[in-house]
Amino acid sequence: MPPADTGASTVVMRSDASALSSLPTASAPDDTRLVPGGLGYRRMSFALFAAGVATFALLYSTQALLPAISADLGVTPDQASWTVSAATGGLALAVIPLSALSERYGRRATMTAALCVAAFVALLVPMAPDLGWLVALRAVQGAALAGVPASAMAYLSEEVRPKALIGAIGLFVAGNSIGGMVGRILAGWVAQAGGWRAGLAAVGALAVVCALVFRLMVPKARHFTASAVSARSLARTVGAHLSDPLLRRLYAIGALFMTVFGAVYTVIGYRLAEAPFSLPQGVVGSIFLIYLVGTASSAAAGRLVGRMGRRGALYLAVGTTTSGLLLSVSSSLVAVLAGLVLITAGFFAGHAVASSAVSRAVTHGRAQASALYQTAYYVGSSVGGTLGALAFRAAGWDGTVVLGLVAMVAAASITLYATRRALVERRVAVARRA
Repeated sequence: MPPADTGASTVVMRSDASALSSLPTASAPDDTRLVPGGLGYRRMSFALFAAGVATFALLYSTQALLPAISADLGVTPDQASWTVSAATGGLALAVIPLSALSERYGRRATMTAALCVAAFVALLVPMAPDLGWLVALRAVQGAALAGVPASAMAYLSEEVRPKALIGAIGLFVAGNSIGGMVGRILAGWVAQAGGWRAGLAAVGALAVVCALVFRLMVPKARHFTASAVSARSLARTVGAHLSDPLLRRLYAIGALFMTVFGAVYTVIGYRLAEAPFSLPQGVVGSIFLIYLVGTASSAAAGRLVGRMGRRGALYLAVGTTTSGLLLSVSSSLVAVLAGLVLITAGFFAGHAVASSAVSRAVTHGRAQASALYQTAYYVGSSVGGTLGALAFRAAGWDGTVVLGLVAMVAAASITLYATRRALVERRVAVARRA
C-alpha cells in the first residue's frame, strides 16, 4: 500500500498482512528514565494505577444502577441508558482535542486536570434533580476523563525505559479493568443499602481519593518537550489515517465489538432484576466480577495472534462472542452467566487484537491513530448502550441479542474482506517475484 499523501507530513501505512500487535514507540533509553525497583518507577506505577481506577470507575458508574434510576426517575431503560452513553460519548468527542493539548501543556498536567475536574463533577452527579441534569453532568464528566487515556501512554513511553514499558503499561491497563469492575460493584452494593444516589456518591469519593493519590505520587516529567500542534497539521494527520482502508476496518471492528459489549452490559441489569431471576441490586452489581475474565483474555490475545494470525484471532473472538450471545437467551441463570463469560472473553480478545494492530499499522502519527481508535471504540459503546436498551424495550432480551448478532456478523464480514484482500496481495507479490 503506498504512503498516504498528507502534504507537510507523511503517514506511512502497513498492509493487512503485517499489522500485528505492538507497543507505543519509546525514545532511546538513558540513565534518568524510570526503571523497575526505583522509587520513581514505584511512584509512577501507583499513580497511573490510581488514574486508571478513577477513570473507569467513573465512566461506567451508572451502568449497574440503571434499573434503580429508571424506577426512581420514572424513565424507560433506553432513556436511563443515556447516563452511560453521554459519558462514553463525551470521552469519544474529547479524546483527540485533549491529546493535542497534552502535546502543548504536558501529559502530567493534562491527566491531573482531567482527574480533578471529573472527580469534582462526580460529587455533583448524585445531586442531579432529574434525568436531563444527570445526563448533562455525565457528558461533562466523560469529556474530562478523556484527558487520561489521551495522555497516559505517551507519558509512559517518554518517562519509562523501553525494556520496562510493557510492565508499566500493564499496570495502567490493570487499573482500567479493576476500576471498571470496582466502580460498578461498589455502586451496586451501596445503592442496595442507600439508593442509587448514594451509590454514585461512593464512586465519587473513590475518585477523589484516586485523584489525590495521582497528584501526590506521579513523578514530574523529565523528558517531555512541549510542541504546538496546529489545527491544520492535526487535521492532516487525522485525515490521512481516516483515508487508509486498513485503519478504517480496524476502527469499525473495535466499534462493533464495543457495540455488543455496551448493549449487553447496559441491559443485563434489567434482565437479572426482573423475573424469573429477580436478583437484588448488590448481586446484580457483582455480576461485573466477570470482567476478570476479560483481563485474562486480553493477555491471551497476543499469544493467539502469534499462533493464528490477527485475522484468525478476530474470527475466534467473533465466534466466542456470538456463542455467548446465543447462550444468554436461556432462562437458566447458570447459562446466562456462562454466556456473559463468553461475551466478555470474546470482546476483550477482539478489542486487544484490533487496538494493537492500529499501532502496528502506522509509522507516524501513532497518538492520533490510537485516539481515533478510542473515538470509534467509545462511539460504539454509546451507540450500543442506547440501541441495546431500545431493543430491550421493544423485544426484551432477545432484541438485544439480535442487535449483538448483527454487529458480530458485520465484524466477521469486515475480517473476511481483509482476509481476501491479503490473499490477493500475496498472489500479486508472488507473481511479481516469478
